[in-house]
Amino acid sequence: MTPYDEELRAAGLDPEAIRAQVEQALAEDLPGGLAEGDVTSVATIAADARGSGVLAAREAGVVAGLGIAALVFHEVMGDTVEVTDRLPDGTRVAPGDVVMRVAGPTRGLLTAERTALNYASHLSGVATATAHWVDALAGTRARVLDTRKTLPTFRALQKYAVRCGGGVNHRFSLGDRAMVKDNHVVAAGGVVPAYDAVRRAYPGLRVEVEVTGLDELRQLLDAGCTEILLDNMDTDTMAEAVRLTAGRATLEASGGLTLERAREVAETGVDFISVGALTHSVKVFDLGLDLSSGSGS
Repeated sequence: MTPYDEELRAAGLDPEAIRAQVEQALAEDLPGGLAEGDVTSVATIAADARGSGVLAAREAGVVAGLGIAALVFHEVMGDTVEVTDRLPDGTRVAPGDVVMRVAGPTRGLLTAERTALNYASHLSGVATATAHWVDALAGTRARVLDTRKTLPTFRALQKYAVRCGGGVNHRFSLGDRAMVKDNHVVAAGGVVPAYDAVRRAYPGLRVEVEVTGLDELRQLLDAGCTEILLDNMDTDTMAEAVRLTAGRATLEASGGLTLERAREVAETGVDFISVGALTHSVKVFDLGLDLSSGSGS
C-alpha cells in the first residue's frame, strides 16, 4: 500500500499494476536495486544531505501523470520525501508554472528525477495533444476518441492522460467490444454478414463496423447497426453519411485526420473523431526539475 493507492483507483488505474510498472522503470536505472543507488550521487553527495526541488512547466499545456511522478519519488524515498503544491492532473498550465514541489534526501531526489519526469512529461504530452483536439472541436457535437495504438504496457496510463486532456476512451482491449474492420468484412463476405456474425456470437456486446462507402453504410443501417466507423472518407461524403444516418447510429470519423482538418470534419455532424496520434506519435511535454541542495545534518 502507498499513500497514492486510493488516488490511482479514483483515476481508473490499478494501483498494484502501476506500482509494478514504476518498480520496473526504476530497475532500468538501478538493476542492483535501490540499495545500490545512483553511483554519481553516492560519490558526490553526502548520505545525510537533504534538498528540495521545483517541478515546473516550460511550455503551455495540460499536465497529467503528476501523481505517478509523486509515486516514483515515494518508491525511492518512502516517507522521507515530502510532495507539496501538486496541481491536479488535467490542469492547464503556462510556462513557468510550478506543478509540484518535492523535498527529501538529495540522493533520492536525483535518483528518482528522470523516471518521475519521464512519466509526467510523456503523459502531459498526451493530455496536451488531446486538449488541442478538444479545443478545435469546441462548439460542435464531435468528441475526440483515442485508439488502441498505444505504447505496449502503457495503455492504461495513456488512456488516463487522454481523459485528463478532455478526450474520450475508445475500447481498452479486444474484448471490450467488437470492432469489425476491413479484414473482418473480407473474411465474412460483407459488412452485414460480419455484423450479424458478431451479434449471434456475442449478443450482449457492443458492435462497431467500419465502412468505406455510403452503400455499406446503408446496408448496416438497414441491418440495425447503431455504431459505425467512417473510414478515410472525404468531408462531403461524411456529411452525406450524417444526413443518411439521421440519428439512427453514432458515427465515428477515422483515418488520416489532422488537427488542421478537425473543425471541418466535426462540422459534418459526426459524433466522434478518432485519433491514433494522441498516443502513438505524441510529443513529450517540457517539464523540468530544479533542485536546491541543503546541507547535511
